[in-house]
Amino acid sequence: MRLASIAERILLTLWVGGLWAIGYLAVPVLFNSLNDRRLAGEVAGQMFGVLSLVGLVCGALLLARAIYVAGKTWHTAWRVWSLVAMLVLVATSAFVLQPMMQELKAAGLLEGSTAAKHFGQLHGAASIMYLITSLLGLALVVAGPGKERSADFF
Repeated sequence: MRLASIAERILLTLWVGGLWAIGYLAVPVLFNSLNDRRLAGEVAGQMFGVLSLVGLVCGALLLARAIYVAGKTWHTAWRVWSLVAMLVLVATSAFVLQPMMQELKAAGLLEGSTAAKHFGQLHGAASIMYLITSLLGLALVVAGPGKERSADFF
């Protein structure tokens, strides 16, 4: 196995494994274990923030490799477009939705208020985007690493 395939597996494991471990294991445990939902939300938000950075770095490296491996046909490669979609979703969540949600929380959320309703809508959109990212990542894991080219990329 080439170094590039090993690196690809490690990056994909780090990112997609993190998505599943944090989003579907750690965060539910936080909310079920802590009596303070605000504290659970703050810790979860910090974990998602770190995971977004991991995703952006791993995703960019994986995308570069996928484009390289696909060569001249990169624009028709499903791996390339899956990674592009994942990166767009992560970036949108990290740089658009999360700051908007933080701003609403900082202003104070009163139950039943317009701000609380807006926060819920943003949270719902972020959750759907996270699910799509997780499923696309799972498809990449199931498919295995991309084919090899004659020269290693990493």
